Amino acid sequence: MVASLRSWVANEGGKHFVLILWLGANTWLFMKTFLLYFTGQQYHYLYKMLGLGMCISRASASVLNLNCSLVLLPMCRSLLTFVRGTHAVSSRETRRLLDKSKTFHVACGVSICIFSVVHVSAHLVNVVNFSVSYSDDFPALNLARYKGEDPKLIILTTIPGVTGLFLVLILFLMFTSSSYCVRLFNYEIFWYTHNLFIVFYIILMVHMVGGALKYQTNIEAHPPGCLTANQSSTSQRREDEERRCGEEAHFQPHYPQTWLWVSGPLCLYCAERFYRYIRSSDPVTIVTVIRHPCDVVELRMLKKNFKARPGQYVVLNCPGVSSFENHPFTLTTCPTEKKETFGIHLRVVGDWTERFTQMLLPQPRMDLEILPMVQQRRYPKLYIDGPFGSPSEEVFNYDVSVCVAGGIGVTPFACVLHALLDGWTGFRLQRLYFVWVCRELQSFYWFSELLCALHHKSMSEEKYRPLTSRLLVGRPRWKLLFDEIGKTNKHKRVGVFCCGPKGISKTLHKLCNSARSSGTTFEFNKESFG
Repeated sequence: MVASLRSWVANEGGKHFVLILWLGANTWLFMKTFLLYFTGQQYHYLYKMLGLGMCISRASASVLNLNCSLVLLPMCRSLLTFVRGTHAVSSRETRRLLDKSKTFHVACGVSICIFSVVHVSAHLVNVVNFSVSYSDDFPALNLARYKGEDPKLIILTTIPGVTGLFLVLILFLMFTSSSYCVRLFNYEIFWYTHNLFIVFYIILMVHMVGGALKYQTNIEAHPPGCLTANQSSTSQRREDEERRCGEEAHFQPHYPQTWLWVSGPLCLYCAERFYRYIRSSDPVTIVTVIRHPCDVVELRMLKKNFKARPGQYVVLNCPGVSSFENHPFTLTTCPTEKKETFGIHLRVVGDWTERFTQMLLPQPRMDLEILPMVQQRRYPKLYIDGPFGSPSEEVFNYDVSVCVAGGIGVTPFACVLHALLDGWTGFRLQRLYFVWVCRELQSFYWFSELLCALHHKSMSEEKYRPLTSRLLVGRPRWKLLFDEIGKTNKHKRVGVFCCGPKGISKTLHKLCNSARSSGTTFEFNKESFG
């Protein structure tokens, strides 16, 4: 039981702690704002007109402000990479939490969608109440121009109403295109609709300008519920004089607060994007293009002052294919002191990779009179952004690491193996277990030279004995493998790194959270790209 709890805390503790903090912040902000509008004297007359719809709409708006600011932070990739690389600032536990940045981004996005539905529903009730409960006593409080005005007309003739419609439309497009099936079917739809966030934030800034909801500014001179000059009560005249209003109630709209929440993260994100634009403005030099079996293409490139660590990834942009599309690819080779080139392996899946591959390796033209061997190969212009951090960087920060790859998911670990081949001095890593699962035997040819070189090195040098390899046919028996690793590395923390299909990932995640008699703790790390 204790061992099982220790394994669960190691893998899930930090993530759930952040989740509880985030849920607590959302709940506290919602309740605080709700009670403020429900009990606040300055909102007495507005509450009498609109009821609970006002409280719910403002409380949900506060939650939306929080999440619209937080949703941008996980997308500041350069900032996260900097924090990850600063080991003096971030511990291994903190760096593992940074790996969940995409999950946090999705959580904030889902929260925005849910509370947008709540916010819109409450405001629809408010619009109806503005029309039905038109106040002749306090004309300044009304949003409707007359009693019984069509609610649809109120929405279409006010700034909050019109901007709200556009915000709902943009959010609907972004949310529906973010689904897994849409991204799998056509990634371009997801990419283009997600970039509507720029328009979303511009409209969001304007949304509060209309000032639909107003509060009372002179509570002392006009206590809520006091008697005006033409009002009297059935009680004694002396009590009437004490409850008499000193002056008419004055109302004014709230000062827009959305920009206070959003401006900081938005400026940070824009500054980070500008920095990335400057950094990626120079095109790379394509040195070599190699076609491998199973529709995999290897790309070797060169760029001045480009530095990267094993496990990191870059984002490619090819204007010849699409000027606005950017796609992440893990580095399979990093530049070193002896070799300045770096490389990636990409699998031809989808429209973008197909068009890109056709530009890299065009079909030879048979109508040319010159010999094919003297044709000059011209590569398309290519820009890269990065490098950016990923969970695979942590392979070297454990005494023992287990790398599990499925198919093309081997790419982050290929860079790790290249680093070991060049000499793994200065790393904490003492033992590495590398498991590569492929459906087709030809897939092993992608990195055949690397694997053969490592195998040769493990045979010739005593310190590389842990690299001895085994080739097995059939599905891996993961539990037996983990039991074997646990017995060999008793009472140690073993880093488990996975990049592959969801089936393998779920199995490994479950095994890492289970208890082991050996006392070994397996910390699960998973590669994930947008």
